[in-house]
Amino acid sequence: MKTASSLRQSSRSETLTGWLFAAPALIGFVLLTVVPMIVSLVLSLTDYSVFKQEVNFLGLGNYLTMFSSKDVYFKDALKATAYYTLLNVPASLLVALLLALALNTNIKGRGIFRSIFYLPSIVPSVASCVVWLWLLNQQYGLLTTVAKNLGFGTPGWLWDKNTVIPTIVMMGLWNTGNTMVIFLAGLQGIPRVYYEAVDVDGGNAWHKLIYVVLPMLTPTIFFNAMTAIIGSFQVFTEGYILTKGGPGNSSLFYVYYLFRQAFEKANMGYACALAWFLMLVILFITMIVLKTQKKWVYYGGD
Repeated sequence: MKTASSLRQSSRSETLTGWLFAAPALIGFVLLTVVPMIVSLVLSLTDYSVFKQEVNFLGLGNYLTMFSSKDVYFKDALKATAYYTLLNVPASLLVALLLALALNTNIKGRGIFRSIFYLPSIVPSVASCVVWLWLLNQQYGLLTTVAKNLGFGTPGWLWDKNTVIPTIVMMGLWNTGNTMVIFLAGLQGIPRVYYEAVDVDGGNAWHKLIYVVLPMLTPTIFFNAMTAIIGSFQVFTEGYILTKGGPGNSSLFYVYYLFRQAFEKANMGYACALAWFLMLVILFITMIVLKTQKKWVYYGGD
């Protein structure tokens, strides 16, 4: 039998081995995440710029500037991002869930259809934006031509401040493959016995959806909703590639505005402050959503 000292030595050896294996990931996390975050926080309290030799400490000056009349675009960026999030999150979740429900049935060629609907999610965002620019072109775009032939005239699409955000949300629905796959995994994790119980009680497909699928799928819905909210607040590519924030700053998304401040105007200190404010907003909304899960998310052990 092993003595107490030998057991302690073996435990220390195992602990040391575990730390050695985890060291590369921990070192990478510290150097590539923690340290840049600390530097960013420090810079957000200064007027640091790439083209200035002097760096002045401003304290909360950058954060106060956001809400003052000095920054006329900050509120536009917040408004555009919030509007996009309010439209995109429910729309993307609904479309992904409907696709998952359809592709979870025993239809012929189900694997092929799953691949087809998932493929757009692996297409680079820039390439997708270029394709959509062709489709929505107001002179020769395919979707514009279809709308004209149906008698709807020439839609404003990305060139009208009233339709630019809904159009970008519509484009994003083409890219719900990842969310659809997660919903599919959740659907396949529901035990068949629950469906059989509904059949025994004389229920139909609607009863299965309302009383089995949706309650059992709430953890998956919650996860997808959280990731969709966080992703929507960080939307960038569409505003940068498609609209450049226009027309009239109606699609000036927050991260694109941050990009402008950092790399076009070289206001790195102010850009860092914008980044930290965005993190606080996302953290606040995430905490609120987390608080609500006890009321509607059902876990198997509850």
